[in-house]
Amino acid sequence: MLHLNAFLMGVGHHEAAWRHPRTDPELVNDVRHFQNLARIAENGAFDSVFLADGVQIWGDVKHTAAGKFEPVTLLTAMAAATSHVGLIATASTSYTEPYNLARLFSSLDHISGGRAGWNIVTSAGDRAAQNFNRDGVAEHAERYERADEFLDVVTALWDSWEDDALVVDVDSGVFADPDKVHEINHRGRFYQVRGPLNAVRSPQGRPLLVQAGSSEDGKAFAARHAEAVFTAQQTFADGQAFYRDLKSRLGQHGRLPDELKVLPGIVPVLGSTEAEARRLSDELDALIVPVRAVRQLSELIGVELDGHPLDQPLPPFPPVTRINGAKSRFELVRDLVERENLTLRQLIARLGGGRGHQVIAGTPVQIADHIQHWYEHGAADGFNVMPPLLPSGLEEFVDHVIPELRRRGLFRTGYSADTLRGHYGLGRPASRFERIPS
Repeated sequence: MLHLNAFLMGVGHHEAAWRHPRTDPELVNDVRHFQNLARIAENGAFDSVFLADGVQIWGDVKHTAAGKFEPVTLLTAMAAATSHVGLIATASTSYTEPYNLARLFSSLDHISGGRAGWNIVTSAGDRAAQNFNRDGVAEHAERYERADEFLDVVTALWDSWEDDALVVDVDSGVFADPDKVHEINHRGRFYQVRGPLNAVRSPQGRPLLVQAGSSEDGKAFAARHAEAVFTAQQTFADGQAFYRDLKSRLGQHGRLPDELKVLPGIVPVLGSTEAEARRLSDELDALIVPVRAVRQLSELIGVELDGHPLDQPLPPFPPVTRINGAKSRFELVRDLVERENLTLRQLIARLGGGRGHQVIAGTPVQIADHIQHWYEHGAADGFNVMPPLLPSGLEEFVDHVIPELRRRGLFRTGYSADTLRGHYGLGRPASRFERIPS
């Protein structure tokens, strides 16, 4: 069946969500708000909820509902309020040490009973780098080389305790079998890590591995490592092309197509009629602060647009080879501008709802039609649902879209697994150190 992840961001994904009367901007710093969102998603039997993260302020604090919790900490609180929904957090391979990250996600997996997932990012942008004793971000290719080695270290640490390493024999005084707890002794270009991890193997063996890059380096990385991919495509043809391309790469690594789920982002602007949905969309777009939107766009794509007239066509974009940030998002925005000949004002309105993800305004039936078409025609295994307003947009999706998907036989009526891997139809991987019976 199709898979649904709830992407939770503040009080909504539309950049002006905090200004709309249906939200309360004070909730962005209230843990109870996020616990409530997780319960709503669980009531809808979503596979998972997801928290993005960045290690810098995005946009400007004057016009942005800024400030966010560290996601693993927040998901731990959300785990206590739920029992089944998966919990996916973003963490960077550029600004985290493998050992620390392995401990964090192992702890989340233990605390949640096997519901942890890691969204792997390499982090683009100089502002993030400058918070970590660097002058600027590393080159794009080097960031992915570091990420490859990072994954090797982290997965080895998660495997460093075999599943039956614990003995816990009170009479003999033996707690664990040292022959089944392994130093990894990694020495590579970027990292030297002895191991083992100071935590027993977690319920899933390894948390679910999620990735969000769609550049050539990102797709190559996903084919090697990812079990779910969050992606952004504006057109059905682009969605099909990305889906085919990524799935075709898995065989090079001994993987089957169903071992990786492709989940495009969708911003569902819901109304009881199409006209009502479009009114809500127009209301939100009217609340965009142009100076803030232009600054965020410039940061998002790595092209300075501040000062460009809002109602004139955009200047030619540089070649993607000159972009050292988020290459796939740059290409998406460039293609959108060239395809529709947008002015800067039109572009920021198009991106205000989801920063390049599809924004679909319509009735629950129309949203379900869109999801079904992409799912049944080879463009998606499910969707990363990004409500424009929270909590109301998620409540409406659960109350009206999910029942429509269930009527069509596309989505589960309840949970049949206890772990996040189980929700995604994936098995529990064996430890690489596990002995093969002779």
